[in-house]
Amino acid sequence: METWQIYEITTRRFLAPILPLLEDPSVSEVMVNGPSSIYFERQGRIHRSDCHFTDELALLAAARNIAEFVGRRVDGDHHSLDGRLPDGSRVHIIIPPASRIGVCLTIRRFQKSTFQLSSLVERGSMSPEAKEFLELAVVLHKSILISGGTGSGKTSLLNALSASIPENERIIVIEDTSELQLNQPHTVYLEAQPPRPDGGGGVTIRDLFVDSLRMRPDRIVVGEVRRGEALDLVQSMISGHTGALATVHANSPRESAIRLETLCLMSDVSLPVHVARMQTASALQLVVQIARMSDGSRRLQSIAECLGLDAQNNYIFRELYRFEARGRNTEGMIVGGLVPTGERPTFWDEPGRFGIEDQVRLTKSLFTDASSQESTDEETPAT
Repeated sequence: METWQIYEITTRRFLAPILPLLEDPSVSEVMVNGPSSIYFERQGRIHRSDCHFTDELALLAAARNIAEFVGRRVDGDHHSLDGRLPDGSRVHIIIPPASRIGVCLTIRRFQKSTFQLSSLVERGSMSPEAKEFLELAVVLHKSILISGGTGSGKTSLLNALSASIPENERIIVIEDTSELQLNQPHTVYLEAQPPRPDGGGGVTIRDLFVDSLRMRPDRIVVGEVRRGEALDLVQSMISGHTGALATVHANSPRESAIRLETLCLMSDVSLPVHVARMQTASALQLVVQIARMSDGSRRLQSIAECLGLDAQNNYIFRELYRFEARGRNTEGMIVGGLVPTGERPTFWDEPGRFGIEDQVRLTKSLFTDASSQESTDEETPAT
């Protein structure tokens, strides 16, 4: 029996009190706040569970079993850890005295990705036209940043967008904790590694990014930009590695650019603020904003293009699509969708230049020469 299979059995045994939640496909997250206070998320809403551990020692034993599986420790010298369960679910652990209410486990359940852009169309979160626009942007190697808050669905959207990457491209995926599941055959997955208890053996996202640039990537996909690796990402974008896909924590396209700039300044490279801003503005092309709404649903809020900096050194964004709500249905769910603003992207002529104009069907108003369109309209007799 393989080692991981042994841990799969033992972990299930230690986590037996919450197995009903971990095996429920409708549950996306399980939050254990001590042995008798357990919550779970279903369809974006948090509910309290009747599940409970027998006592604090049983919960601590489960935490230490998980830590052992990922080669880490949780004790007086190591108050928390990030890792994953044998089934791939992401887990965060924090123990007393850092946690005043006892051992806390937060488990983001691993689910086979069935999330597709078409599912957003079905829910009314975006139009078929916006879906086609995003697919074309990926094929045209536009660098796209997915921005949103915690639990807004950034990783799922990144996975859905990645499905548009052509199968003949070599893709390097870089993550803190492996979650993405791309369908393309030539995909290499790189995962950061925490230091061993003796302090050695750690592998950071920055380390992996440097490695990825030497691996002849056609496309680099970063699960989440959190630290100084933002500078490596930005500099790779402006040095020829176009078409990068990444996510970042921010609440608007403008805030996502500022966040990326701030993370660049957190690198070990001494970079003037104005240089970090200039490089970020040059690298960033599209920002897709996603949010968790008040009804628990996750909706795209905006697709915006970064046009660089203005005379005052502020980021310029042109919003191409915007979410418009049309009230609520009888079940209290927000009704609305992503609609075009009437603005066109700066790369409107690229489908024709790169020979993929046959893929432009619903987005002709965005990817057609405005002057020729106007002449056609003038020549068409009114009815």
